Amino acid sequence: MSSFWHWWVIILVLANILGMVWLIKFAEKKKPGEAAEHETTGHSWDEGTLSEYNRPMPRWWLWLFYLTIGFGLIYLILYPGLGNYSGLLGWSSAAQYDREVERIEERLEPIFAEYSELSIPELAQNDEAMATGRRLFGYECAVCHGVDGGGARGFPNISNAKWQWGGEPEDIVTTLLEGRSANMPGHEGREALEGDGLDNLVAYVQHLGGREGIDEDTITAGRSAYEDAGCIACHGAEGKGNQSAGWPNLTLGQYTYGGDEASIRETILQGRSGEMPAFKERLGEDRIHVLAAYVYSLNN
Repeated sequence: MSSFWHWWVIILVLANILGMVWLIKFAEKKKPGEAAEHETTGHSWDEGTLSEYNRPMPRWWLWLFYLTIGFGLIYLILYPGLGNYSGLLGWSSAAQYDREVERIEERLEPIFAEYSELSIPELAQNDEAMATGRRLFGYECAVCHGVDGGGARGFPNISNAKWQWGGEPEDIVTTLLEGRSANMPGHEGREALEGDGLDNLVAYVQHLGGREGIDEDTITAGRSAYEDAGCIACHGAEGKGNQSAGWPNLTLGQYTYGGDEASIRETILQGRSGEMPAFKERLGEDRIHVLAAYVYSLNN
């Protein structure tokens, strides 16, 4: 906070407190023409049967206002509240948060250490561990992959055993620890996609994914475009990809960005780029072990 705003906050806060004191004092002062205490003000209703008296506020109630103001001043001396002044106690929300995290970590560390002794398949059968894994997944992963792991456009479905990078326990752990980076180049302008080439290639990709009703001539032409456009280099001659490199298996019929003609066309022409962050620094290996077991359990 700059010096200007530091002093602005101090002046504004103290001016408000002094203003409250002045307002109370002003309200206590007798005004010209005001009726004496416990006398009527001259206002009456119901043919004089109901009169207004000048009743001062009870003293104990008045002192409550002063006590509140005193409490506020003491608070501002002990805690932050006046610009950059940190208070005599040196309290801060960040330090309080760190202490809370440290306290919770001390309680959870032995629990996660115990879970780390179990293999991922064994841990996936442990109800208590999976309840913890579900909470971790909901907090860390659901924003992209959905609460059920079903994914969304641009975010893979990780609940149907159709893996891009491999679904073995060690593969899942590596994905969570180190993250993944995937990139497919765009093929716009390729000679193989001119004319009907792009339409044939889209149809062939859908054929690889299990779509029926595509005529043989289109499949043959699409396979030729598939080879000529260089798709075979990553996805393989049979379209089964390469999990170790993260090149998708087109025969699974799973499409991160959509399997309709328009989406596949866009993927081929414009390419795709995806990034999953690494969680090693954020969660640590023991928590990732439990989280990996939960992801594994979604598919077994």
